[in-house]
Amino acid sequence: MKPLNYAILKYFATVEEASADDVMEALKGEYGHFKAFKKPAVIEALMTAVTNGLLEETRYDLDEEGELRVFYHAHEEGAATINKYIKD
Repeated sequence: MKPLNYAILKYFATVEEASADDVMEALKGEYGHFKAFKKPAVIEALMTAVTNGLLEETRYDLDEEGELRVFYHAHEEGAATINKYIKD
């Protein structure tokens, strides 16, 4: 099993775009029992990936509860870097 942050990054190499909620839904089966598997920690991991140039923000909207939802995607170079260093 990969570390959670690796799994988050690897997920973005397989989808066009996703929000923190999408990531949590996709990974909850394998990582739902992790102490760090909480929305603020996932958002922090995504923001760190943006800062490190692996992901970029694509759009924003509000969810059903009026909470801001940010979508991200791995651009071509970011996806290549993720796949180079994080093997399946």
